[in-house]
Amino acid sequence: MKKRLYKIEQGKKLCGVCGGIAEYFDIDPVIVRVLWGVISVFYGAGILLYIVFALALPYESEL
Repeated sequence: MKKRLYKIEQGKKLCGVCGGIAEYFDIDPVIVRVLWGVISVFYGAGILLYIVFALALPYESEL
């Protein structure tokens, strides 16, 4: 089966973007959330990327 990037519905904090990215790379979602937070604080691009991913990625059930 082909790997797909999607938002998760179970265990999501905001929109499920970080959880979906964590499942795609098979790592702990906490690591993705911390890295995303660091990028957002220091570079500001993380907030914009999160919004774009939240709007563009489908939920797991929509695949």
